[in-house]
Amino acid sequence: MRFVPFATYNGQKNMDIDAELLEQAIAENLQEPIFRLYAWEPACVSLGRNQDESFLDREFLKSHNIDVVRRLTGGRALLHADEITYSFICPISYLEHGEHIVSSYKEICQILIEKFKELGIELDFGGKKPVNTAFDYCMLISTGADLCYNNKKLIGSAQFRKNGYILQHGGILYDYDKTLLETVFGEPVSADEITTIKEINPNLTKEKIIEILSK
Repeated sequence: MRFVPFATYNGQKNMDIDAELLEQAIAENLQEPIFRLYAWEPACVSLGRNQDESFLDREFLKSHNIDVVRRLTGGRALLHADEITYSFICPISYLEHGEHIVSSYKEICQILIEKFKELGIELDFGGKKPVNTAFDYCMLISTGADLCYNNKKLIGSAQFRKNGYILQHGGILYDYDKTLLETVFGEPVSADEITTIKEINPNLTKEKIIEILSK
């Protein structure tokens, strides 16, 4: 597996890098996966590829120095602030069930499950609750491809496919500002639905997570 060193960029740069890595993999017919970890500065709302953005208050976001970017991948919006983001790129043929969307999510997410075990955190897949499709905030939607801790969502992921390759990326929630999230998305955020690394283990640093995920 090829690892791209952890780095922090603004939202557009992060999305450009993911897109460039995907194009590079396709052009080179790369057979090994690419795994990248990154962060966002300033904070940024990323919108799903086809998501309606009418819920956004652009003036509020600008006044709070929050960028907006549109992803290649589908799904709902995320506020990337106090988190670690991953991206994973591979040929469909690299996975045992690469042609099947949910199965491919689970195969890729299994890598994260194994890494988090090393950190003492047991994750499993979501989708145990009815999906409410009314939400604009991705972390409030539970699907069979999410990673949860004690049935609370910790990692939300999304995919894009092109020319036989998969780009999957997602946010690992380290901590969050509940009031800010509710203002940005205009929706109540319940601690019963989502969790954070800080809630699970307050002593676990981002640096340690990055170290383990990068091995």
